[in-house]
Order: sequence, then C-alpha cells, then structure tokens
Amino acid sequence: MASKLKFSDFVKYCKLIESSSSRKQKVVYLVQMLKNTKPEEVGPLVRLLLGRPFPPGSDYKLEIGPSTVYRVLRTLKGRQALLLNTEPTVLDVYRLLEKIARVEGEGSRRKKEALFRSLLSQLSQDGREYLLRSIFGEMRIGASEGVILEAIAQLANCPVDVVRRAYMFVGDLGRLAEIALRESKEGVESVRLEVFRPVKPMMAEMAYDLGRVLREHGGRTALEYKYDGIRVQIHGKGGKIRVFTRRLSEITQSVPDIVRVVADTVRADSFVLDGEAVGMVDGKPVPFQDIAKRVRRQRDLHKFLAKIPLKLYLFDILYLNGRVLVDEPYEKRWETLADIVPSELLAERRIVDNLKDAEDFYRKAIAEGHEGVMAKRLDSNYEPGHRGKKWFKIKQADTIDCVIIAAEWGHGRREGWLSDYHLAVLDEETGRFVMVGKTFKGLTDEEFEEMTKRLLELKVREEGYVVYVVPKIVVEVAYSEIQKSPRYESGFALRFARITRIRWDKDPYEVTTLKELRERYEKQFEAKARVT
Repeated sequence: MASKLKFSDFVKYCKLIESSSSRKQKVVYLVQMLKNTKPEEVGPLVRLLLGRPFPPGSDYKLEIGPSTVYRVLRTLKGRQALLLNTEPTVLDVYRLLEKIARVEGEGSRRKKEALFRSLLSQLSQDGREYLLRSIFGEMRIGASEGVILEAIAQLANCPVDVVRRAYMFVGDLGRLAEIALRESKEGVESVRLEVFRPVKPMMAEMAYDLGRVLREHGGRTALEYKYDGIRVQIHGKGGKIRVFTRRLSEITQSVPDIVRVVADTVRADSFVLDGEAVGMVDGKPVPFQDIAKRVRRQRDLHKFLAKIPLKLYLFDILYLNGRVLVDEPYEKRWETLADIVPSELLAERRIVDNLKDAEDFYRKAIAEGHEGVMAKRLDSNYEPGHRGKKWFKIKQADTIDCVIIAAEWGHGRREGWLSDYHLAVLDEETGRFVMVGKTFKGLTDEEFEEMTKRLLELKVREEGYVVYVVPKIVVEVAYSEIQKSPRYESGFALRFARITRIRWDKDPYEVTTLKELRERYEKQFEAKARVT
C-alpha cells in the first residue's frame, strides 16, 4: 500500500510534468504520482495540481492576498524550512489550507497570516513556489483537466469517455480521482447524478444566424428566450429544497422567493431542475448586474428582495423521482418538466421549422428586454459541463467571456482607477490564460471604482503602470472582429473590445477557450475575403 506522499515529492512530480512537452508523458507522470498516493489524499492532490485548492461550490476562502504573501515571504527570507521530526505530506499542507480557510471573526486576518507563515516555514523554496502557484490558480505545468482525466482513466483501467461522463456527475476532479483509486473501474462506472450534489450546467455555442442553426438542427429546432439572469440548478427531495449557481455554489438563503415558489408549485417528491432567475420590476427584466449584487449581498436582504423580486423560468429537468433523465431527448425532458410545473414557470418557447418564424420569435425576445434566444436540438441529450452544437445561443452582439489578468492605471478622467484591462481566454491544452486584447470601455464610474478595489486585492506584482493580478474576475466582452496578432501569446486580438458586464457568477475556467476563439476567427471568412 502506498505511503502518504511527501509535499516535496509532489513538487518533484510537478517539475517532471512541467518539463515534458509530451502530453502522453505528462499522463505517465500523473499516473505514477496517483498510484503513489493514498485514497484520502488523492483528492487534495488533484485540486492542488489544478490550481483550485477547494472543491467546486465550497464556501472555503483562503483570503490570502498577494500583499500578505509578500509580507510573509519577507519575514522568511533567507530561512530554510524548519527542521521538523517529519516532513509535511500533501495532506498535511492541504489540512492547514483548510484550517486557514475556516478562520473567521475578529482578528481573522492576523490569525490567517500566522497560520500561513507557519505553513510556508515548513516548506523548501521550491515547495513554497508551487504552493503559491496553486493557491493563486497559476500552476502552468500542463496538467489540465483533460490530461488529468486521461490519467484517471488509466488509473481506473476504463475508457476516458466513461471517466468524462462520471466527471459530469461528480463535478469535482479530486473526488473522481479518489473514486478511481478506491473503487477502480466499477466505482467510476457506477457514478450517477444525485440530488443535492450539483452538476455543471450544459452550455451552448454562439451562433451567428438563425438560418445556420436551423440547418445544423435538421430544419427544426426549439427556440427559448435567452434570459439575462442567474442560472440556477434547483434540487428537491422530501420537501427540502436547495438552490445552486452555475459555479455550484449554494445560494438557497439568498433566494427564499425562488425556494417558496418551487415548494408551492412543483409536483414531485425528488427532482433536479435547470432554469434562470430573472430580476423583474414592473413586468420588465432588470440588468444582470443588479441581480448579481442581490445574490452576493447578505445584509439588508429583505430590503433587496422587495426592491428586486426574482422571477423563475425553468427550461430543463435532469432528475425526477429516482430517474436520471439526462440521456432522454430534450423534447421528452420538456414534456416531463411541463407535467410537474405550472406553465407560468416555463421559459417562453416555440418550436420552429422555418426562418421567418425563428426571426419573429427572436425579435419578440429582444422587444421584451431579453438577451436573445437559445436554440435546442429536439433530440439532444443533456451533457453537464459540455458546450456543443446541440444548443446554440443567438444574441444581438458577438461576445466572449474573458478573465482579467492585469490592468493599467488610468489617466485624465480615469486617474486613480485601474481601467485598462488585459483580457485573456483559456488555452485548454495548457490550462493557461492567454491574452487577446485590452479595453477600458464599457464600465460605469461606480464599476471602475469597485473593480479597482477588487483588482488591488488580487495584485501579484506591479511593473510601472501595469498591475498584474490573480485571474479571478470574469467579464463579458463585445467586439467587432477577431484579428490575427503576433503581439499576444494567443495569436489573436479583439478589435474594438468593450466590456458589456462583469460576470461575478462565472468561474475563470468557464471563460471562452482558445479553441473556440480560433473557430470564431475562421467563421468570419464565411462572409469576408481572406487575404494571404
């Protein structure tokens, strides 16, 4: 049986993985490390590898900012790791991170810093480097989700497609690795959707015209309003109801009106529903930013509820009374959903088989203040966490989601604010964020001020007028064109980029991928000439 993995051995494996340019070899190193790990520590190990120390939806927050790190490192400068009787294991390090995250109340910052200093004092210089990389989401060793999934498949001796499906239902790669190590193939194959264990929502590709969507879906598709709200996944069983966001965080306490309407109207003993919570005032939807502020706010909640009541729109069902429904076709799932909820809770929807009807429905959605429409293939299954052509989103402007990796101090009217934001997408092959442009356009003065405060809390370093930050804040960015650019690592640049909204509800790893950006770039030449 494997002994507990020393943190120094974890660092050695990280260096090996980082030094290899071969995806196959990276998988080999990962399998070796996982086999040398005990079941109870494989979850923490995988989360550290990903640069996401705590499970999705966890309430744990380290609240260790770059300024705290610099202060602690200055006190440890020149010191070697403490001579302890036993060298810390991966699990020792992880448990101390959890302990730091649990600290709260008066004097919490001082206590967190003391615990963090104690942790770093036990590690070598290399150990400190890789731990800091992990807690700031900047591992950059090439151990992406896809690579780790391949390693888990080898560990469990089962096809990678089976592992990917299990990951859909577990949502936590660390937990899946533990199942693979403890229960091998049988354990991975037995993973199913469970009530009160949220799964990542199915996502949609961007489409540029409704005619193409109809052709892609075989001449007939279901159109739904694309609501500008908060994606909610609602779990219920035996009268208990819990509500989760697209990031798998629980917000049940923040949305008592949603809980109440579900409890009063849904006719089922156990269920998992997918929908959107939209702020409505005088019968009109309010901007997404106002809804996000409400969900994030804990004080004066009742006052906020009275100001911005939420309206629930449901559009899918994943589970009902013991049956998992994700493999059933969309059309059948909709019928099942309509059988257990009142019609006023269902998303506005129309099945179309011609362009005129599709365009009429799209214009109706826009006229009523919504973002656009969703197009869903009638025979499509539900694939948690997956983005593909089974679902399309059609909006008024081309937008992508980017994460801010740096910002520049403004001048003139924007002096004193961080206001020129460096935008990046996710390179899925490497797990790194790569830059695609800069913009200072789109935010209000109030948003500039809040953004400056939040970015300074995430500051990693400052070079001249540029502040480099931990990639945490996601923004939706509109643009007029994608251009080739040798200036940026991504190889692309957004022309006339403008922030349309701050996506506080999104995880950095949900942003647009470099692969998708390349595809969008190529799509442009369906209507434009290519000059070579």
